[in-house]
Amino acid sequence: MAGKRRPIGRLVARICQRSRIWFYSRVSDCELVSGKPWASQPVLLKGLGKIEFGSGVRIGYYPSPYFFNTCCYLEARNPSASIVIGDGVTINNNCAILAEQRSIIIGRGVVMGTNVTIMDSDFHGLAPEERHEVAAAASGDVVIADDCFLGSNVKVMKGVTIGEGSVIGNGSVVTSDVPARAIAAGNPARVIRSVSQN
Repeated sequence: MAGKRRPIGRLVARICQRSRIWFYSRVSDCELVSGKPWASQPVLLKGLGKIEFGSGVRIGYYPSPYFFNTCCYLEARNPSASIVIGDGVTINNNCAILAEQRSIIIGRGVVMGTNVTIMDSDFHGLAPEERHEVAAAASGDVVIADDCFLGSNVKVMKGVTIGEGSVIGNGSVVTSDVPARAIAAGNPARVIRSVSQN
């Protein structure tokens, strides 16, 4: 009996997820989108800026946490903002990429775990009198070079460049540049060693 339920469960799950993907595509309002990722999880595209997908981009993964109860959120908030995702990038479930004024560039072959957040801005001033002023927010371009791996729950903050082939450990908060082929972890993330070391 359990064996018969399994194919039916998979079919129901597939129909539900396809319905969610369709719904999020209809409520997306970013008009400057180029390329089309292969999405097994809903993707919400927002903003007045540009979002560009290379070829072979994959969003969502099953089985993996957050698959059925979240979406991937990409927002290029203002006309000057852009998100560029290179060829062959794999983004796991519940990723959020938010460009307010500047650019976020993700190179070819990058792999991201679940619940990764990448931001180009503080989104408001830090002083109490500036916390409702977007103009007071600090911002900076973000570059994640080719073939990087970002573990689950990683946060990449404004103005950061992560060098080619680097690894960012689970739960890390990246606030400054990481050189190429380095393993970095922690809050704030610090280089532990190089990728080539055993």
